[in-house]
Amino acid sequence: MNRSRLGLVLSLVIAAFFLIGASPDQPKAAAPQWAMNATIIEACSCPMFCQCYFTPAPAAHAEGGHQHAYCRFNNAFHVNHGNYGDTKLDGAKFWVSGDLGGDFSKGHTDWAVLTFDPSVTKEQRTGVIAALTKLYPVKWNSFKVAADAPMDWNATKDNARATLDGGKTGDVTLARVQGMTDEPVVIQNLRYFGASHNDGFVLMPNKVEKYQAGDKPFEYHGTNGFMITVDVSSGT
Repeated sequence: MNRSRLGLVLSLVIAAFFLIGASPDQPKAAAPQWAMNATIIEACSCPMFCQCYFTPAPAAHAEGGHQHAYCRFNNAFHVNHGNYGDTKLDGAKFWVSGDLGGDFSKGHTDWAVLTFDPSVTKEQRTGVIAALTKLYPVKWNSFKVAADAPMDWNATKDNARATLDGGKTGDVTLARVQGMTDEPVVIQNLRYFGASHNDGFVLMPNKVEKYQAGDKPFEYHGTNGFMITVDVSSGT
């Protein structure tokens, strides 16, 4: 087992210990306090703007003469600042791809894959998993951690792009909606999953959003996209 895979296994074991707790005959260890402020370059298969933030079901898509509801997404994270106990999370980059499924009204979603940039340390990965568990408080039919992949992440008020493995595995390219001024169009006062606070949804339809790994690859053009900065912590 190579070093990166060993780190992933250890991270998942540690995260499971904190989420499930110690065995009945052992005292429970106190989980470290943590906090994360991160900006997400996000896109999905829904039309602009994604109805999943207003309803318990995603948009329907015509395929093979039938209507299928799903929300296939790519969320590319850059941590602005944060900590997991004494471990700083600043600068960590990671990517979550998946599908919310056809009906998440009961908090049950389809699948997700988490990919870390190789620069993320073992200790940081433990903190990221803790933060993601609270940020997305749902039950996945399938949740996997993929092998590491180099991740690029760049954003301005006009454009944003994130790639995995130079765009071969994943690519999210966004361009902002033109408003009445040169400033971005922003949706305010709308909740983002389990985040305690967000700075608003900066509307940026995608030029492409794709994920080409595993057995469920997908690619869309001109569908929903935005940037958002969120706060999540163990104390809220």
